Amino acid sequence: MLLRIGHLSTFYHTAMLLMADKASCEGIDAEIDWKLFGTGPAIVNAFEKKEIDLAYLGLPPAIIGIERGVPIICIAGGHVEGTVICGRQFYTGYPEIRNLNDILAQFSGRTIGVPGKGSIHDVILQQCIRNAGLERSVDVRNFAWADMVLEAVIRDEVAAAFGTPALAVSIKHYAGGIILYPPSLLWPNNPSYGILVDRTFLRDNTSLVEQFLRSHEAATASVRNEPDKAAEAIATHIGFIDASFVRETFDVSPRYCAQLTDAYIASTMDFVRILHSLGYIRRMIDAYDIFDRSLISRTHPEPEHYSAGIAAA
Repeated sequence: MLLRIGHLSTFYHTAMLLMADKASCEGIDAEIDWKLFGTGPAIVNAFEKKEIDLAYLGLPPAIIGIERGVPIICIAGGHVEGTVICGRQFYTGYPEIRNLNDILAQFSGRTIGVPGKGSIHDVILQQCIRNAGLERSVDVRNFAWADMVLEAVIRDEVAAAFGTPALAVSIKHYAGGIILYPPSLLWPNNPSYGILVDRTFLRDNTSLVEQFLRSHEAATASVRNEPDKAAEAIATHIGFIDASFVRETFDVSPRYCAQLTDAYIASTMDFVRILHSLGYIRRMIDAYDIFDRSLISRTHPEPEHYSAGIAAA
């Protein structure tokens, strides 16, 4: 049996831990074929072409795909509050400026970089700009790969960036940047990523998918409870970053769990309304079109762990 899993380069997703530690996948009765993609929308396209069975995916691109008929369903969470706004140190952020609209006003007449159109980071940025009334004065530039946003900041092609905690830490280290607004305040409980699966594959391979979810939840527990050990494993697997960099990324946005909480789902439904208002989807869709909690309720019957954060050093 072959299980084809789509993933991003985002190293705090449990994909990296599962790839780093083969023993963590011993309970999965399949050979795993890991497939790397640049953005969430590219993963949706792969689902549509039947190139993958399961994937790590931000909820906005999943919603866009579901609305257009891609037969996928979200069966687990993974992380919340994974979008960060950051820029060079000569801009002023929180807490010196407490209002996000005032922080964004600094970029009037400038460009903000963000991963691909329809990604969770893009949708949050678009809505924040609308809330601040800056649609006509702030330009948005989308990049096919998140790593390209860092390069654009370094070259001063963009004045700020919306992206992952890893991007924020990279901008701090390589561009002298700072986080301008905490991810917990930017969009509370936003569904950074979830586990999506092809509906037919789920129907025909329920036990296998449940096995994967058990390994996925164990990996989120490793990040929460043994963050230094998890950071070391991820850094060793990737090879070109060190464990302290990974651990710093954990600390920027520390809310990890596999559960699909009411808050996770409610935040996702906020995205449905915003995607519709932005014209990214043509019609509203319901929570039951997006989520199936049945498997995660069996594999994770205990209370959620997002609010616990990660263990102190």
